[in-house]
Amino acid sequence: MKEEELIERARNGDKYAFEILINDSLPILKGYMIKLTCNRELAEDIIQDALLSAVVNIDTFVPKAKFSTWLIKIASNKYKDYLRKVKETDILLEVIPEDYSLEDKVIEKNEIEEIFKILKNMPEDKRNVFILKHYYGYSYEEISYIVNCPVGTVRSRLHYGIKEIISKFKGGM
Repeated sequence: MKEEELIERARNGDKYAFEILINDSLPILKGYMIKLTCNRELAEDIIQDALLSAVVNIDTFVPKAKFSTWLIKIASNKYKDYLRKVKETDILLEVIPEDYSLEDKVIEKNEIEEIFKILKNMPEDKRNVFILKHYYGYSYEEISYIVNCPVGTVRSRLHYGIKEIISKFKGGM
């Protein structure tokens, strides 16, 4: 069944259709939030909030983007709300999650830690755009929709974010 059909059925109260939409999107959402927050427990809390909002607001979803894109937008906004509430912009990275086995095989653990530390210390707007583009392959237009800014701003944030990562990787400041 196509995503559009599932969305229409979910809007009409079909819990099974909504469950399929969530199950298809959950791995992407989880990975994104863990990378964005650098904190598994916080990511899970935000995901729960985002899913609850999605259930409550399914009627407002306009399928001009994928359902997973809409969920990521909701979760990103929930994370921004969290940061505003606790006024915490520098969440500490205590442990690299164990589930990065593929990356562990490709890059040594200390390099992964270095990359996550660089990402953690980047401004949230650049980090968001970088993760969405390079970890999930979203188009500039989709990222623009998620972060609610013009495509040109997305391109600029990505450009400067990459420059920052390159300059800081391997000891550059």
